[in-house]
Amino acid sequence: MPGSENTKELFFRACRFEPTERVPVWIMRQAGRYLPEYQAVRARHTFLEICKTPELAAEVSIQPYRVLGVDAIIVFSDILIVAEAMGLPLDVPDSGPVLGNPVRNAEAVRGLSEFDPQRETKFVGDAIRTICKEVGPDVPVIGFAAAPWTLACYMIEGRTRGDISRAKQFLRDDPRLVRELLERIACATAEYLKMQIAAGAAAVQLFDT
Repeated sequence: MPGSENTKELFFRACRFEPTERVPVWIMRQAGRYLPEYQAVRARHTFLEICKTPELAAEVSIQPYRVLGVDAIIVFSDILIVAEAMGLPLDVPDSGPVLGNPVRNAEAVRGLSEFDPQRETKFVGDAIRTICKEVGPDVPVIGFAAAPWTLACYMIEGRTRGDISRAKQFLRDDPRLVRELLERIACATAEYLKMQIAAGAAAVQLFDT
């Protein structure tokens, strides 16, 4: 049951590849699309409204912990939040995320914003702080971001459904420019994850799809 043990220590031991009495469990997939409790919130708010409203993001992040007693809580957000903060308009219809103004030339790469995570993506940090306050110090909260190549593929393609042919062609045609894009993404992502850690994330994950 939630709160019955210090799951943060269990989680940290597993992260360090140390022996554990059991395997800690947490659930990604946007924190619980399968839960009626999540579906009730989603019926009243768009996906991005939930991401950008700390109270809502915290609520749906905590739902699997309350209902299932998982060992850790991953903040409700999206890997494309960083792309939006770098200057690409983001929409998330039911058909999947779409980024406006895809990055396909040197002008677009060099026009990307260097953003302050404490300002432009403060809602993520606020959600983490709210979760930590709600569940207390013994439950690990996980932050996350996309790995640079994954985010670059989205930013070049504008959307992905398994086809990254344009991104691969870009890499073949101009590897130096793609390296510059990856470096910009990596620097932005590092600062974004530092912000999440400062907000209280016990660990952060990089998702490379």
